[in-house]
Amino acid sequence: MGRIATIPLQRTMALAISRSQEKLAVTQQRLTTGKKAANFADLGTETVRNLSAHSLLTRQTAQATVAKRVSTTLQIYEGHMTALESSVSELRTSIMTAIGTGEAAGLQEEVIGAFSQMRITLNASEGGQPMFAGSQIDKTPFTPKSLSELVGLNASDAFQDDKVRHTARVAEGVDLEYGIGASDLGKDLFAAFKALAEGGPLGPNLTAAQKLALEGVLEQLDTGINSLQLVNAENGRRINRVDDLAKRGDERALLLSGVIESNEDADLGQVATDLAQQKTMLEASYSVFAQLSGMSLVSYIR
Repeated sequence: MGRIATIPLQRTMALAISRSQEKLAVTQQRLTTGKKAANFADLGTETVRNLSAHSLLTRQTAQATVAKRVSTTLQIYEGHMTALESSVSELRTSIMTAIGTGEAAGLQEEVIGAFSQMRITLNASEGGQPMFAGSQIDKTPFTPKSLSELVGLNASDAFQDDKVRHTARVAEGVDLEYGIGASDLGKDLFAAFKALAEGGPLGPNLTAAQKLALEGVLEQLDTGINSLQLVNAENGRRINRVDDLAKRGDERALLLSGVIESNEDADLGQVATDLAQQKTMLEASYSVFAQLSGMSLVSYIR
């Protein structure tokens, strides 16, 4: 006579249900987190590679932040230098016109305005600290407060900056030295403004001596503008270099992110498909288990 062995079948189905529940739980976690694994250990052979990629990406992100800050500072430098060059160039044009016509109405005010622009530029600050002072953050880079204070003043007394420059790690293995001193920008221009101050106020009409003196000032302004342009050009090269390194850094970060995503991120489309299949299988297992639990020998005895 045959036997209906329901208990072993029930145990077998219970184990199958348990495994299906575990798979379903893992799939639901993947759907919720968007990740293939709950931790690095579950990645298996890709664990070491992903840990390395995470480390490199973190370093790259930090360097990108530094590069962005440096680039912003360099662009602020450029803005100040461009404004100063524009102001001094306009003054140069006005002096040339005055020499040619002999008329200098309003020229003295232009001289004072251009000097004020130079003073504002050289003493510009960022975050409460002077930008063109080098390491002398507690000193005013350019000390004269008015044009008249330039009379008899030595350049060494007018400028309080030093040659110390900042250094920043802007890319892997690349340390960029940057920074500009007030004397780098204004030492040659200082000589021109000092000559204007010592020549005395300019009236509406120029004398022959004043014309001759202004011709000398023009040469000094040309020297000062040339020096300013050279510094600005070098600053522009630094901007281009930082931007180029930042672009390469973004490409590297994208590559590292791709490595991480390919090993860690789940295919949500496939996860959704797996979830539907596993739920169907689990429901079927529940149904079979329920049928086995309800089976009785009595039903087969006649």
